[in-house]
Amino acid sequence: MQELNDIDFSERDTLFIEVILPLSLSKNYIYRVPFELNEHTAIGKRVIVQFGKNKIYTALIKSISQTAPALYQAKYIIDVIDEHPVVNPLQFQFWDWMTAYYLCNEGDVMSAALPAGLKLASETIIILRDDVSLEELELTDKENILVTALEKQKRLTVDQISKLLGQKTVFPLIRALLDKEVVHIAEEVVEKYKPLLKSYITLNPFYNEEGNFRQLFEVLERAPKQLDALLMYIKLSKSGIEISRQQLLEDSGCGQAALKALMDKEIFFLQKKVVSRLNDESDDMILNFKLSPAQNTALEKIETEFQTKDVVLLHGITASGKTQVYIKLIEQAIEKGGQVLFLLPEIALTTQIVERIKRYFGDAIGVYHSKFNDNERVEIWKSVMNGKYKIVLGARSAVFLPFKNLKLVVVDEEHESSYKQNEPAPRYQARDAAVYLAHLHQSKIILGSATPSIESYYNALHQKYGLVTLNERFGGVELPIQEVVGIAEETKKKKMVSYFSSVLIDDITATLERKEQVILFQNRRGYATILICKTCGFAPKCVNCDVSLTFHKSSGKLHCHYCGYHESSMNICPACGSVHIEQKGFGTERIEEELSLIFPEVKIARLDVDSTRTKNSLQKIIGDFQEKKTDILIGTQMVAKGLDFDNVTLIGVINADTLLNYPDFRAFERSFQLLAQVAGRAGRRDKQGKVCIQAYDADHRIIKQVVDNNYLEMFNDEIAERRQFHYPPFTRLIFINVKHKDSNLLNAAAARFATMLRAQLGTRVLGPEQPLVSRIRSYYIKQLIIKTDKSTAIHKVKAALKQTIADFNGENAFKGVIIQIDVDPY
Repeated sequence: MQELNDIDFSERDTLFIEVILPLSLSKNYIYRVPFELNEHTAIGKRVIVQFGKNKIYTALIKSISQTAPALYQAKYIIDVIDEHPVVNPLQFQFWDWMTAYYLCNEGDVMSAALPAGLKLASETIIILRDDVSLEELELTDKENILVTALEKQKRLTVDQISKLLGQKTVFPLIRALLDKEVVHIAEEVVEKYKPLLKSYITLNPFYNEEGNFRQLFEVLERAPKQLDALLMYIKLSKSGIEISRQQLLEDSGCGQAALKALMDKEIFFLQKKVVSRLNDESDDMILNFKLSPAQNTALEKIETEFQTKDVVLLHGITASGKTQVYIKLIEQAIEKGGQVLFLLPEIALTTQIVERIKRYFGDAIGVYHSKFNDNERVEIWKSVMNGKYKIVLGARSAVFLPFKNLKLVVVDEEHESSYKQNEPAPRYQARDAAVYLAHLHQSKIILGSATPSIESYYNALHQKYGLVTLNERFGGVELPIQEVVGIAEETKKKKMVSYFSSVLIDDITATLERKEQVILFQNRRGYATILICKTCGFAPKCVNCDVSLTFHKSSGKLHCHYCGYHESSMNICPACGSVHIEQKGFGTERIEEELSLIFPEVKIARLDVDSTRTKNSLQKIIGDFQEKKTDILIGTQMVAKGLDFDNVTLIGVINADTLLNYPDFRAFERSFQLLAQVAGRAGRRDKQGKVCIQAYDADHRIIKQVVDNNYLEMFNDEIAERRQFHYPPFTRLIFINVKHKDSNLLNAAAARFATMLRAQLGTRVLGPEQPLVSRIRSYYIKQLIIKTDKSTAIHKVKAALKQTIADFNGENAFKGVIIQIDVDPY
């Protein structure tokens, strides 16, 4: 594949290209290249192709040959978009692996990999026919309005027509004009990426000569604001930097009219330049900090492990200073001329670690995550490709970036479930994908966590990965004191105030009196888990999903957390007419309200999905807490990830039981990880923290292991159970969801598919069963599980599964049934 880009094709050679379309197709398609585009054709470039009768798509050239497809006549491509490839050969290898490992299609991977700004949108354009005689046609009033507009503007999009006519549905009208052969449709591809242009002010070169320059003061003598603008321009220009229009307006205070007058007089010229949307830092590299003896030892052990292993697990307790160790490893990789990928579970929640890394490495850093808009993501993509960024910090999608010389990958908090993409395909685990990416680039990878995943720790103990421990908190900071409070016992003694034990209230009071801060953890958002009629027991459910609706007081509505459906809150029972409605369960909203009643003078903020929907709301909440404008921060698991506040000395867990009672074989492992990570936020530097964990099952072994900081005991307990009941890391799992809107058809389809799959794989196939939530977005779901021993050749299992799906899809009785594959569910 790589060599084909180096071949110079004659402009008379007939070229055929295999392209990847951004669609979930079972195979790629072959297109023919017009002779005049031969010299522009190269692997990794984007091309515009027609697929189907009317649709236009951006596709990627994967291979080039001179062999026509055997079974169909290849269409010609419309155009080649790029001057240079946007995807490199190693990326294609990475995509091939992901397609094969996660049993998805190449189009799924392309859609996940490329930022939306590099994928072109197909927009339907309506054009007036040249050969039409309008006088002979009978048109309705609205048809006349549209035809008149088309005579003036030549072409209109469907959206523009909607606005012109003031109606949402215009397809019948367009269809009528198509039938009358008045208009025709063109599919026009619109480039989504638009460079950001910034306006700069320059002085007319005529006035660079001293004599001419003096004249300006005479010209502007009676225009004081224009003179102020000129004087400020002179002052700013002495620094040698370009002067933006915005900066000159702000610094001179001259106003828009004065600046326009100077441009009208041709004293100033306006130039528009393409600038980066990215907030690049320009600090010099500062690497003068010193590692502690424990950190130094860990660094040396990692370097030793890297001599014989490509993957090293760094098991460092919370606040042990893993980031400083990462920085030293990053420095070494950059000194060798390489690039570094630093993965974080949720980049938007890790602003502190991003700023820390930026302080050390300056503008050699790019940050890549979903909070950036399309244009920003394209600029980062291009900056990585051209080598501008030596370090990229990103969430899981950063594994798809076009690295040229990757030398080191860091996966921080490697245990985090947010590294796994659940919807849509490819349902990949970014940590595991990063291990393969590092292998492709022949680079090293470090996995870091205070609470490693069972699988990673097992791999380290069995010599697949290197293992390095860092079990001292940086700066001699003491581990927090941890206290468990039994909710049942406190309730019995009437010591509970709302959802807070007397112990927790006393701890909060004492912490606030010391002018220190508190974080409270409740892993459920909203106000009340359900509303229920006390008379007949009716509880409102989602119309699309098999779940109860959650009451959110801030919106006054009932919300579905699966599909986004919402409806007005229930004041009267729709089933029996009763007004006796009870709120059951509680989320972060309720905790915030109840706490405000107990501590009315205290400033309280909430950190969850609902409070951070806007672009900058998250930074504001975290920033206000960092600057001590907020005293108490209440949050879901978002508060456990990457936050580091010097003044937080108390962590309160409102109800630990909600974590422990989840029906999943990883529930105890995840409970330990989350509780340990939350507890790790307490106490920094010279302040010892305290953690108060409230639970009904106060004697649960996981809670005791968290209090004792005993990861190894938790690991040994979990690994024994998984060995006994055949769960990872001793087996491999593949979940198969069968979906359809008709439950009866689904039941028949799932049974048939299970029979077909068992014929291939026997007792390795379990199910079909109803999952915990058996209907989502109007689709009923049945689930099968393939469970295989590690000794089984997994590629043969996957081949059998793919063949079974193909055979099943060929059965007419089950057209429209959706089959989704999740390899290594997490």
